[in-house]
Amino acid sequence: MKSLVNYKEIESAYNRILSSIIRTPLLSSDLLNKKFNSKIYIKAENLQKIGAFKFRGAMNSILKLNDNQKNVLAWSSGNHAQAIASACYLTNKNATIVMPEDSPNAKMTGTKSWGAKVVTYNRYKESREEIGSNIAKEINAKIIPPFDHPDVINGQGTVGFEIIDECKKNNVIPDIVLCCCGGGGLIAGVSTAMKEKYPNVPIYAVEPEDFNDTQLSLKNKKITEVDISKKSICDSLLANKPGKITFSINEKNLSGSLLVSDEEALKAMKFAYQYFKIILEPGGAVALASALFKKIDIVNKTVVVIASGGNVDPEIFEKALKVSI
Repeated sequence: MKSLVNYKEIESAYNRILSSIIRTPLLSSDLLNKKFNSKIYIKAENLQKIGAFKFRGAMNSILKLNDNQKNVLAWSSGNHAQAIASACYLTNKNATIVMPEDSPNAKMTGTKSWGAKVVTYNRYKESREEIGSNIAKEINAKIIPPFDHPDVINGQGTVGFEIIDECKKNNVIPDIVLCCCGGGGLIAGVSTAMKEKYPNVPIYAVEPEDFNDTQLSLKNKKITEVDISKKSICDSLLANKPGKITFSINEKNLSGSLLVSDEEALKAMKFAYQYFKIILEPGGAVALASALFKKIDIVNKTVVVIASGGNVDPEIFEKALKVSI
């Protein structure tokens, strides 16, 4: 059976959402390249609508719904929440979002500002899937999960579709691709697109060091859960296990997973601001952190780094600016 996630579907998703999304730039800094003796290109998805790549998968999923399907439900720590809320607003649908009560204020406020109804829960004691499923039955809502759905993954894969086009225009051939990974939707889509044009390029997931569910799953060759009672400032990447669909793709496409500490994520945020003048959230900075802090050899190599989002509370960003680099 042919996978529902493939290059053709990603291309179709791109054409479907093209008029709704921002084509984000592939940034490079001569000064940073000189400092690290490499060529680093940052795909700045923090500049996407709602400040994160998630808008792509959300809009693709919403646009594929039947016109009569007016109610939509999602669960998310923030970026998928805002993406679904905004996509529903733009398509005249009603969004209900189940969010952790400790979600960053920037993400909670952003979600509500689009008119979504927000239901909070305790991420350490309650199941968002159970809460969301019960509500969806009550209001006859279509559930759009944050990562483990073909329409979502194909939408996220348009990030890779754009990277390929930018690389072609600039005569760039990537030696390494680095991408953050929570549930694995972004990297599943990006790797599917990139492998179509660069079949031999190594693609690495980057995870918070205490939330290495993809790393363990790749090692064990099966979906493996991690303890989510621990905490990290990388709130957008705190999945307890990969999705079934995302893992089946990532198991084939990825060369491995790299781990980054909270401190390294903060430092990468400062590097991004200092060298590229962009604002990243911690989870959006982990891929850059893996390149800068020698999680993999990048010397004399061309590295594509996906900066996935920039929805950060001011106090966290202020903390990042104070770290020494």
